[in-house]
Amino acid sequence: MLLVESLLLKVLAIPLLARIAWLDFTTQKISNRDVLLLLCLGAGSLLLLALRSGSWWDIGLSAGAGLLLFVALFPFWALRKIGAGDVKLLAVVPLLIGGSGLLVFSVLLLVFALATAVVVKSPFLLPQGAFRVYVQHLDRKGVVPFGVPISIASICAIAFLAYIALIPGPGSAG
Repeated sequence: MLLVESLLLKVLAIPLLARIAWLDFTTQKISNRDVLLLLCLGAGSLLLLALRSGSWWDIGLSAGAGLLLFVALFPFWALRKIGAGDVKLLAVVPLLIGGSGLLVFSVLLLVFALATAVVVKSPFLLPQGAFRVYVQHLDRKGVVPFGVPISIASICAIAFLAYIALIPGPGSAG
């Protein structure tokens, strides 16, 4: 039963991630409150899974990955190449996703980050309208809302992990 509660905590993070993506896109800010809520949801989910499995490996792997990301990205924040909210969000996501989903998240993040960079750097590819004008404005400011691809990759990784956890595997009796 703890698996259901763990998945529920991850699913509750989806609207919060969507909010983070929208606010980062419109204001280029990620609030500490939202990152702390994600941290609590992720840590709670991992704790429930650890209690179910009896192994603390996933918590250790996730915490280590989060710490590594924070330490690796901190100098980029100091050089003003990435925002502080993006660094904190990337440090918390491994706890939300869990060690088993880090590879899926990493691949999705790469795809969505490249797509975001292409859209921001080449807004002429977009149809006419307010969205295109706003993206051109972001390009002129030299800002890339990196919280958007982080959030979308997180949502997709959570959906994938939920699908894997809830769909019975081959050979299971029905």
